[in-house]
Amino acid sequence: MIKKELKFIVDVGVGKKIENWLSVQGYCTKNIRDLNPCMPDNEILKIASQEKRMVITMDKDFGELVYSSNLPHAGILLLRIEDFNAAEKLAVIKKILQEHQQEIIGKFCVFKDNKLRIR
Repeated sequence: MIKKELKFIVDVGVGKKIENWLSVQGYCTKNIRDLNPCMPDNEILKIASQEKRMVITMDKDFGELVYSSNLPHAGILLLRIEDFNAAEKLAVIKKILQEHQQEIIGKFCVFKDNKLRIR
């Protein structure tokens, strides 16, 4: 297994298929499902920032926390793919990491309408 530079914290709504795939691929991941499925978003962000983990989420509230509340972060990958099934979500993650892994480190990223925006 190859050690990957990018570390993740995966929010509950993202799904077990992605959690498992990231782990198998050698990414250091923490899953909110395993820690506390009811953990507030600001706590998730705090852990992620302290441990330098990118948050993978489908929850738009992270944008509010980062941009309006100015909370620190180590990167957010917001997936706006509510209608996708587990296999389609996984395909999106694979494509993003294959094509943009170095670019997304520490950035606020939104995947929507088959496009990735990196800020």
